[in-house]
Amino acid sequence: MSVPTVIEKEAGEVVENARASLEACPCGCNREATANLFAEMPDEELLFDVADLFKAFSDTTRIKILFALMGGGLSVTEITETVGCTQSAVSHQLRTLKQARLVKATRDGKNVIYALSDDHVYTMLAQGMTHVCE
Repeated sequence: MSVPTVIEKEAGEVVENARASLEACPCGCNREATANLFAEMPDEELLFDVADLFKAFSDTTRIKILFALMGGGLSVTEITETVGCTQSAVSHQLRTLKQARLVKATRDGKNVIYALSDDHVYTMLAQGMTHVCE
């Protein structure tokens, strides 16, 4: 059995912290706030958008990038070092994540810093890990 890397340890801590904050409901959702959303079938356009969102989670490199960004904003160079991919591959995946509105980019001088778009992305990743680990 291999020793967990620093990233794997940090990801585990992030998931544990998220799990603790989402214990109000077994699935981690806010059922009271979302109950009305599921009263009737959403229209096709909304379902299409949700399917596209989940497609963005279908690549291991994109998941690695999102986990790396759970700790805070990073430049492309820092993401490349963290996930162990080429700069070209990271840039390509960041484009997909930006189009899905999962990450945001801000300019810091000559660097562009990427971060998770909002807490929903963090919650989706944490819930995914919780679901897979059960």
